[in-house]
Amino acid sequence: MALKKRLWQILRATNRNDVLSRFVNLFIIILVIFNVIGFMLQTVKSVNEKYGLILYWFEVFSVSIFTIEYLSRLWACSIEKNYRGIWGHIRFMFTPMMMIDLLAIIPFYLPFIGVDLRIVRILRIFRIFRIFKIGRYYSSLQMIKGVFSKKKEELVLTSVVMIIMLLISATLMYYSENQVQPDKFSSIPESLWWSVITLTTVGYGDVFPVTPAGKFFCAAIAILGIGFFALPVSIISAGFIEEIQTRKNGKDEVKKCPHCGKEI
Repeated sequence: MALKKRLWQILRATNRNDVLSRFVNLFIIILVIFNVIGFMLQTVKSVNEKYGLILYWFEVFSVSIFTIEYLSRLWACSIEKNYRGIWGHIRFMFTPMMMIDLLAIIPFYLPFIGVDLRIVRILRIFRIFRIFKIGRYYSSLQMIKGVFSKKKEELVLTSVVMIIMLLISATLMYYSENQVQPDKFSSIPESLWWSVITLTTVGYGDVFPVTPAGKFFCAAIAILGIGFFALPVSIISAGFIEEIQTRKNGKDEVKKCPHCGKEI
């Protein structure tokens, strides 16, 4: 139990004065960064031809460390009351960060269990999830998670509104342009491409209305798109400001003496 508790303390990195914990977590951070760099370098043909073997063995070493870390977390999680027992371990396995850890290592093992290599090539993209492992060790990255968690209702609402707008605009353009441009607005799902490009104000120009009704709807939809697609950005920005202010106030309360006002 003492070993499990100590392992949990090291991996959780809750004590900044714990030298071993800081070393282990710094090592993991550096390893994650180099893994992402290695992943990108493997897509460069000249580099892969010359240093492919080195990159492969570095991958083997990294996955071994990440696997040990994953299993260690899974074993030591029972220190927390919420994760005791079989169901507690299963619940811990399905936490967001543990899922990221699993997605980061599982593509490496798939060829050994007989999975089609063509599928493995696609799943290798999951190795990029290793960059999210850094979120365990930096409180500033944890803040992003906090912002999205607090603003999830507003973000869900704006996402629903945007989806509705996309469907309405695609429907309007289909009925306005289908008879004139059956190749470009052949169906409502096909018209969704135009809706996404217009509402996001990208405007490739490959598909555009030619009828008076289509042009009118296009102008209205483009103007509405500027406002509605700016909503999620403003919500997230406000969330960051609130989170920073909350953390700043929290630090002030913890670090200052209530009597003399000096830092503790």
